Amino acid sequence: MKNRIDEQKDSLRKHHFGEETYESRVSFFIQALTEWFAKEGRDLPWRHTRNPYKILVSEIMLQQTNVDIVIPIYKRFLRKFPTIQILAESPLEEVKRITDQLGYKRRGEYLHDIAKQIVFEKNGVFPSTFDDLLTLKGIGRYTAGAILSFAYEKADKTAAIVDVNVERVLGRIFGLWDFKRNSRYNKKIWVLSEALISSGDVWVINQGILDLGALICVAGKPKCPICPMIAICEYYVVEVPKIVKLDSFF
Repeated sequence: MKNRIDEQKDSLRKHHFGEETYESRVSFFIQALTEWFAKEGRDLPWRHTRNPYKILVSEIMLQQTNVDIVIPIYKRFLRKFPTIQILAESPLEEVKRITDQLGYKRRGEYLHDIAKQIVFEKNGVFPSTFDDLLTLKGIGRYTAGAILSFAYEKADKTAAIVDVNVERVLGRIFGLWDFKRNSRYNKKIWVLSEALISSGDVWVINQGILDLGALICVAGKPKCPICPMIAICEYYVVEVPKIVKLDSFF
């Protein structure tokens, strides 16, 4: 039996969204995100390439690290190691001299080990499938999906990505933010991410969600009044009125 709070939430959702279907909300999400990203998306150096090596470098460097900190280190790294062949043949000490500036000092080891794997074990051929990418040291589901979507633009479910920002955006918009964080919840978010990229341009959708989480749907104080998803966001309807007056967003 639902408790009173759940009943109130359901009432608010029904009042706001009516009989709107899940499919129609996904369609709105894709269109609104695409239009917003075309105008507001960040101009980041790794977005000007489809080279899987350069995408790999950016993804390893971005792990738990602010974009503004990564940009100069990323550029310096690629000037020093412009190809995966050069990286594989360089001393680890030279690699870490650059990557250690980002903290989490295993980054340099991961990049160096991956380069050696690809150059010496895979004849220099960068993996282009999900399963092959997972054989690389330090590559998990998120990084594999990022490479598949940003380098190869594969529009199948293996190119889905979920990190804390993606989870927050999708969880809020589609009404999952207050679910218990467990394997079932995690699966729901991944399934939703997979569904979204099958409905549009995988590169734009994944990059757009990341930017929406970084610029608008932030953790502490989301900028709801200027969010392109305000018409379909359950968090905005159910939670925001209880948190803060809208005029205090500005």
